[in-house]
Amino acid sequence: MTNQVRLQLEDETLLRDQMFIGGEWRSATRVFDVIDPATSEAIIAVADGGASDAQSAVEAASAAWPAWRSLTGKQRSAALKQWHSLLVKHAGDLARIITAEMGKPLREARGEVGSGSDYVEWYAEEAKRAYGEVIPSYDAGIRLVVIEQPVGVAVAITPWNFPFATIARKVAPAMAAGCPVVVKPAEDTPLSALAMVELADRAGIPPGVFNVVTARDPVAVGYELTSNPLVRKVSFTGSTEVGRLLMRQSSDTIKKVSLELGGNAPFIVFDDADLDAAVQGTMISKYRNGGQTCICANRIFVQDTIVAEFAERLSAAASSLTVGVGTAADTDIGPLINAEALAKVTRLVDDAVAGGAKTMIGGRPHDLGGTFYEPTVVTGVGLDMAIANEEIFGPVATLFTFSTEEEAIALANATPYGLAAYLYTRDNGKVWRVGEALDYGMVGVNTGVFMTEVAPFGGIKQSGIGREGGRQGLREYMESKYLAIGL
Repeated sequence: MTNQVRLQLEDETLLRDQMFIGGEWRSATRVFDVIDPATSEAIIAVADGGASDAQSAVEAASAAWPAWRSLTGKQRSAALKQWHSLLVKHAGDLARIITAEMGKPLREARGEVGSGSDYVEWYAEEAKRAYGEVIPSYDAGIRLVVIEQPVGVAVAITPWNFPFATIARKVAPAMAAGCPVVVKPAEDTPLSALAMVELADRAGIPPGVFNVVTARDPVAVGYELTSNPLVRKVSFTGSTEVGRLLMRQSSDTIKKVSLELGGNAPFIVFDDADLDAAVQGTMISKYRNGGQTCICANRIFVQDTIVAEFAERLSAAASSLTVGVGTAADTDIGPLINAEALAKVTRLVDDAVAGGAKTMIGGRPHDLGGTFYEPTVVTGVGLDMAIANEEIFGPVATLFTFSTEEEAIALANATPYGLAAYLYTRDNGKVWRVGEALDYGMVGVNTGVFMTEVAPFGGIKQSGIGREGGRQGLREYMESKYLAIGL
């Protein structure tokens, strides 16, 4: 039994409960409930797939590859544009599905649908721009050419915090390059993936080009997808721990791997920064999606001469946030995804306070109960505290101090992670010095938002390898082939 009435979908057929393999909807011998984190109620029960289903999906994708790769870039572009058109047409329903299964405010869900759809549109255009090159030859009788070809069957294993956008960021470039895909969505949020593949089917994407396998236990499915020799590419977004495991499992068959893993983002505010802009940027970066993003400001370093004023301004701004169910018009912060997430945030804050840190606002589960947590600002945080070294993944801002530019850089880089970093200053020289010195794949300067389909998204060090977005994202699904042609 489903909760379709409460979702208020205009097109109820977008709420699917089966896997999609080889152009067909398939059931499984078992099912599992998808839970609304705001109410703890079941939305719908979906197919609980296993290794055999993953194998079937890979085989379907492999069978579809020759025909899909043989299409021209313009033909694949037309198919992706049709899919994009349907995503835009059904954006309202897609946002409602995201809010129901993930909990984020509806306006943020709409933003996610818009962002994810932009990736599909971008790669629909990039499908026609998989350029090779002609190399000046070493011999008058030989011509040297490099062509770009699709790598083959691609697997996308995606997280729960952006159940629509992360799939679009992986599937769109893969299909544009000529690769069929198998998606394994997060067990907490499979409904967005199923709605997306339903619309892809309506758009005329050929059977086997886009497959979705849902499963409550990801271990067996993940192993099949990473060890199957027919799979040539694995793209994963999630924790560093799981990324290491998937990389090891992919190594026996030497697959191409893209990993977007954990982060510990520094947010540096110098004393010459525009404080109003810095507070606004912190609010966006820290509290967006309830703090449940890999690029959230995890450690906020504020120069010692302004830290007191900054803390007061940030606390005032955070105090104005409204916590509630995602469907309410005034909600700014939704629930955490599940009880485990709430327990982690509670542990990190309690540990910091026990160690001498102070909460200026918040600091405990919200009175709404469930998995809601209060917007929180913590000062006096020590670098040795767990909250300074683990991803918080909750609406908790932690403030640290520094004295000099050199100290700020050293503190920011003192982590094995290197996904995203932020800095605020009005000194142009400092922008370049600090921006270049930060060991991160992405740096936001005087902005708390930098994600876009036209630029490469990804990290370094233990935050992963590979890029999504931009022209670099298309190359992740292609291989360079060198032809030496004798005349």
